Amino acid sequence: MIHENIKIDIDYEKLGIKHKGADAVFTTYIKEMYPDYQNVFERPLVIICPGGGYEHHSPREGEAVALKMLDFGYNAVVLRYSLMPDEFPCALYEAAYTINYVRNHAKEWDINPDKIIIAGFSAGGHVAASLATMYDQPELADFIQNVLHVSPKEVRPDGLLLGYPVITSGPKAHRKSFERLLGDRYDELVKSVSLEERVSSNTPKTFLWHTFSDGSVSVDNSLLFAESLKKAEVPFELHIFPNGNHGLGLGTKETDTKDGKHFEPEVYVWTELFKTWVEKNI
Repeated sequence: MIHENIKIDIDYEKLGIKHKGADAVFTTYIKEMYPDYQNVFERPLVIICPGGGYEHHSPREGEAVALKMLDFGYNAVVLRYSLMPDEFPCALYEAAYTINYVRNHAKEWDINPDKIIIAGFSAGGHVAASLATMYDQPELADFIQNVLHVSPKEVRPDGLLLGYPVITSGPKAHRKSFERLLGDRYDELVKSVSLEERVSSNTPKTFLWHTFSDGSVSVDNSLLFAESLKKAEVPFELHIFPNGNHGLGLGTKETDTKDGKHFEPEVYVWTELFKTWVEKNI
């Protein structure tokens, strides 16, 4: 396995962006091929953005999910994007950087460059969905053209996986996520990062899941995003499970917490549903 931490090399100061926190990195989980013993083939790859309210990265929504993707025969990358006090669009730029880096290494890593999915949980869902809805928008235009030196299609995900995502900055918002993301620019930018308003016909096919009883990030976030996808005629699959706290991860003992509140057997199935969705749609 190719398993390494890769620092995201962006000159934030040159771009005029506030960045005082830790360096953003992504960790690779790439299965190696053995051409002397097997026919080489290309795998899908899933870029995973853990949640944490733009304050931390949940360890339960990173490696455990990556290993599950490996079990399905996919490659994976876990993106630990910038957090507070770093402000928008740091994480958005880092997501674009990561997908471009992966595509540039597709041949070396035996990745299908047309089957790259970005996944996000909670606030990580906001990072993933931001890229999926803004890759061809003004927020990324200068960075893509003058820093990455590519076209918008090179940073477009081929699919989007969202687990109990932070989406809306409206009445059903997880307000703290947006306050941490935007900092001093909250009043200026808050409406522009309400992602149900950013969906277009160019948004990638999407797989969403949430629980009705989520007490931290309302299920309305997924419902609003799905409604916008429908209006834009973007295919999607949405699963709402009746029970389960916020931040379930896989829903298994593997991603449970000490208090046992993140073990929810009825949501185990989301990973198998996602695998079927990938095989049929991506």
